[in-house]
Amino acid sequence: MERRQRGVSAGLLLLLYQISQVGLQNIPSVTLGVLILNIFLFLNPLRPLTEVCLSVNEAVHRKNWQRLLLAPFHHADDWHLYYNMISMLWKGIMLERKLKSLWFAYIIAVFSVLIGVVYMVLEVLLVIILDDPSYEMNCGVGFSGVLFALKVLNNHYNPGRVSSVFGLPISSKYACWVELVAIHLISPG
Repeated sequence: MERRQRGVSAGLLLLLYQISQVGLQNIPSVTLGVLILNIFLFLNPLRPLTEVCLSVNEAVHRKNWQRLLLAPFHHADDWHLYYNMISMLWKGIMLERKLKSLWFAYIIAVFSVLIGVVYMVLEVLLVIILDDPSYEMNCGVGFSGVLFALKVLNNHYNPGRVSSVFGLPISSKYACWVELVAIHLISPG
């Protein structure tokens, strides 16, 4: 896991600018809380990334289950935070207004833990299928998994929409997959 620089940086400044353009008064409470929590933990991480990232080795073998709770809310660098929180801002505004704050908070909490569980199950499957134990060591942080789950939920509640990914119109039900590939190409790892 790479070390990230701390403090105010270009990605963080751009994120704060985007939030100010939307206006704090226009951001529902749970969405705003998630944004604030992620920004706060970026500026003041609870522990170094190597001690909060989620892996099969750390969470299962060493029984360090707190990583299920910590990993989603820590980010590798300012651009990782920026992309995730901009995505959270728009998805949160749409979904929290539709689902109401209490239900949306519950969904965020459940997705935050479940995504980590799914990540570890997939890593174990890779170990078994590819007979490569190194997959148990892959360690990840960030809110991306929760955001993809929210995107699927948003597509369920708003079927037939068209999203723009890099200026290309794509059916929303496929846009999350195109976005996943695009993010991987732009920021691998």
